Amino acid sequence: MPNPIAKTLRALGSIARNPWLLNHVLAADTSSWQQQAQRHTARWQVGEYGLPETPLTHLLPPTGDTVRPFAFGGGGSLPTDLLLLRALARQKPNCRYFEIGTWRGESAAAVAEVATSVHTLNLSAQELRQLGMSEGYIDLHGHFSRPLPNVTHLHGNSAAFDFAGLGPFDVVFIDGDHRYEAVRRDTERVFAELLHPQSVVVWHDASRQPGEPRWEVLAGLLDGLPSTAKGHLYAVRNTLCALYSPVALPSAAHQPNAAPEPAFAVHVQPLR
Repeated sequence: MPNPIAKTLRALGSIARNPWLLNHVLAADTSSWQQQAQRHTARWQVGEYGLPETPLTHLLPPTGDTVRPFAFGGGGSLPTDLLLLRALARQKPNCRYFEIGTWRGESAAAVAEVATSVHTLNLSAQELRQLGMSEGYIDLHGHFSRPLPNVTHLHGNSAAFDFAGLGPFDVVFIDGDHRYEAVRRDTERVFAELLHPQSVVVWHDASRQPGEPRWEVLAGLLDGLPSTAKGHLYAVRNTLCALYSPVALPSAAHQPNAAPEPAFAVHVQPLR
């Protein structure tokens, strides 16, 4: 009979090598996570389709923006996710940006073009080896961000990493382990140790697809938010992200099957 521990380790290794698989794995029944998230309805207006939506277009520059580099590879962000991060960084003079989860370094590199400093935290190479990751997979981490002079690469587990002296940051992107307990813990630590009153926080993969909540992540971030948080919480339309903003933004409940207004122009050009 197959060793159940070995099978579990192989499954975890496959997910770690292909993070997009997490979009198809639930740690528990979706309805249970939805019920847990909706306990916060009175405070954060969690509805049938998740958080109220704020338009991405409200945050973008009027003339639009360009994301580069972008690999169109597995386990990454949507272009609109990175446009959101760049737009938020642009709004903060001399922006200091921090993220949990480096992967290929696309988000760090995209923001580094418009921010003064970028800090990105990921498991160390040794920690990844202990999880059984291949050297090729490990070497991909920070591929785009390593050469950039304003990007600082930090290594360690966000559960125990010493954040002393690093903050505060203007924009924080939480894109590490997407299981409930990790999201709750990362949220608690970020709000306790890395923010100032005007900071914004973005959680990746708070949706499986734009407009389709990932309830386990929502439950984790909602349970991790401190009761003293005075800002506003949104899903950002056309992205996979949730956003904590210290100021109110225009918003409305998600409308399933609504006409795609606005649509966007997309230009794709290989970088040489």
